Amino acid sequence: MIARLAGLLAESGSDHAVIDVNGVGYLVQLSGRTLSAIGPVGGEVMLLTEMQVREDAITLFGFGSKREREWFRLLTSVQGVGGRLALAILSTLAPDELTQAVARGDKAMIARANGVGPKLAQRITMELKDKVGGIELGPIGSGAPIVAGPGAVADALSALSNLGFRPAEANAAVSAAVAELGEDATLDALVRLALRKAAK
Repeated sequence: MIARLAGLLAESGSDHAVIDVNGVGYLVQLSGRTLSAIGPVGGEVMLLTEMQVREDAITLFGFGSKREREWFRLLTSVQGVGGRLALAILSTLAPDELTQAVARGDKAMIARANGVGPKLAQRITMELKDKVGGIELGPIGSGAPIVAGPGAVADALSALSNLGFRPAEANAAVSAAVAELGEDATLDALVRLALRKAAK
């Protein structure tokens, strides 16, 4: 099982990216939200992943945050929601918006996603309403830059944003720092290295 990829962004399309990890290119399906945050081709990137194995295909899905991956897993547990449709929903609604929509039973909000009709939106809200409590909630409407990792990573991203870095720049720099130092690095070490990476 591939749980995470860290490498160079070799190419990106409308719904996917190719991540070069030590010379091996991994084709990863991504939500539009994650695609817009991973930065330019040639930059370093880190993604959480989920692999789906079927008779006719092995597909790797990528996520910029733990909550996005958790929501992907929940959505694909609903009958009629495959991986690509789950990404379409996550492209339309951020994880915090999705949490609110399901908690309130707001099927119209979920039906805004391409390919989701009223009946499926209702099924999603009904089946997942009791499971929303298991999702780790962030501040509503935070719009935080997307990157994988624990609290120190989010804090490092916030620090770079406060220093005036654009989300994609902050994401690339912090991802590179995490790839070098590991996810258990201290906030101070992450910020120092990320600033050095961004200055190159």
